Order: sequence, then C-alpha cells, then structure tokens
Amino acid sequence: MLPGRYEVLRRTVGMRTRYMTVLAENMYHGQNAAALVRHCDAFGISQMHTVETLCRFEPSAAVVRGTDRWVGIRKHRTTAGALEALRREGYRIVATTPHREDSTPETFDVGRGPFALVFGTEHAGISEEVIRSADEFLRIPMCGMVESLNVSASAAILIYQLSERVRHTVEGWRMSADEQAEVLYGWMRRSVKDSEEILRRRFGEGGY
Repeated sequence: MLPGRYEVLRRTVGMRTRYMTVLAENMYHGQNAAALVRHCDAFGISQMHTVETLCRFEPSAAVVRGTDRWVGIRKHRTTAGALEALRREGYRIVATTPHREDSTPETFDVGRGPFALVFGTEHAGISEEVIRSADEFLRIPMCGMVESLNVSASAAILIYQLSERVRHTVEGWRMSADEQAEVLYGWMRRSVKDSEEILRRRFGEGGY
C-alpha cells in the first residue's frame, strides 16, 4: 500500500463515528439499500444494521459503487433481535415516521446519548414492532401537499443533518483509538489484492 492511500484511509477513519447508527428494516429495493450504504459512508457512519425477516438487504452494485467496503453491515434475523442488540450497546431506538409529532432534525436531542435511526420498508414504513419499542420518533416537516419522502431521500436528510449536529455539539463522537485501528486494519486488508496471502507469507498461518 502506497503512503498516499494509507493517509486517505487513516484520515477517513478518523472522521467515522459509532455514536449514531442506522437500522434498515426489510428494505427490498436494491437501489434504496445501496443509497443508504452510500449515505452512511458519505456522512461518516461507521456501521449500519439490517433486518431481513421478509427480504434480503442487497445493495445494487451499480449504485453502491464499492462503498459497502467502508461501512460495516451487521445483519439480524429479527427486528426484536436487532433492537435488543442495539439497546445492549447503549443506543436509543429512534423510529423515523411522518405520523408522529415527537421531534424534527432541528429539535431532536443528539446529546442525550448514542442513537439508532430506524428506517422501514419502502411502502409500509417501520413495523408496528418498532413503533411499540421505539424510545423516540423523528419526522421531517413538510410544507407541501406530499406527506412523506422516498426512504432514500429521508435517510439522506436525517443522516446528514444529525451527523453534522453530533460532530459540532457532542464530545467523544469519534471512535476510540482501538476502534479506529480495528476498522483501519480491515480497510487495508480489503484494499490490497491478495492481502490474506501476503500476510500468510509474512507472518505464517494465523500469525496476523
């Protein structure tokens, strides 16, 4: 790996955060799945989660354009399992829906602690299970005739605005040094052709 490439990876991982994350519940359009991954990469979300009870999360290769190499995707069998795992890691469950009046991107309290934005399936939105389990609700105010936006557009707005507010107002939004090193190591292995064989030749089987 050339020094310039390493510096790009090192600088990028330094802007990643796990303070906020995303959960995609049964998102079945490949274009929307890919767009969600791209949004996470663009705005520095280190890791996202998926529930695939009804359909697989399969980002369109033509849209995702390799950004899935830089965003960790954790898959869960059920919505309940995903919510439980997120809570165990200290996340607030924030359901995104136009039908609740809880908070907006401007009024949502980013400083109360880590949070997970839940986006539902394209037509039905978030499930009743998420609605019953959510700690808070988040909506994008509309001033036109349309009631809601496409899930990809909604995700772009919310992830951008909230990640910007987190970086400007929350101390400790960055990953720890150990977390950054772990992610950077994974990126480097994925960036170098035949990295497994190179490491095996250098350190021996299982020595890296």
